[in-house]
Amino acid sequence: MRASTGKVGPLVKHRAGAWLLALVLLAPFAAAAGHTRLAAAAEAQVGVTLHYDPAYARLDFPGGDVPADRGVCTDVVVRALRSAVGADLQALVHQDMRDAFHAYPAHWGLRGPDRNIDHRRVPNLETFLQRRGLALPRSDDPADYRAGDIVSWRLPNGLPHIGIVARRRGAHGRLLVVHNIGAGARMEDVLFAWPVQGHYRWPAGEP
Repeated sequence: MRASTGKVGPLVKHRAGAWLLALVLLAPFAAAAGHTRLAAAAEAQVGVTLHYDPAYARLDFPGGDVPADRGVCTDVVVRALRSAVGADLQALVHQDMRDAFHAYPAHWGLRGPDRNIDHRRVPNLETFLQRRGLALPRSDDPADYRAGDIVSWRLPNGLPHIGIVARRRGAHGRLLVVHNIGAGARMEDVLFAWPVQGHYRWPAGEP
């Protein structure tokens, strides 16, 4: 029996190169599939979440939620990320606020994190997504937005709002948005209905 020389043969190198090339070529498709899952998870809330209810509630931790038939705009994002990629914003935001509470907005007079409500406040989600490096440039070009993107706005009354870009397009060719602005989860043509405050893209498949 001949002893191994430790050299890698041409066939092995060829196969390894082919696998590497395949991974590179398939990466964009995998990312697109992940973003599509996030959009689909948001769309699935339409017809389920029927009410807008901003009441403070004590939640289980982690994985806490209010009843599925109600919620606020942030709950669309929280539920979609849990369902699509297993990311629990309640736990993630809480941990980040424990680590860097000073980095978050001080709008509510709190002296420390509150795991029942922090992840349900738009400015906190904007801060968390920015700190995680997921912010994209703000744009008024519809081509810059993809299904599954997270978008935040400022309403005319100054209140923050947030939603997820859907897979379907409206009559004007723009991607629709799943959001809850007062009547439950709806899929509507509101991408540029208000000034865009933040544009974020969650890494495909990353919890």
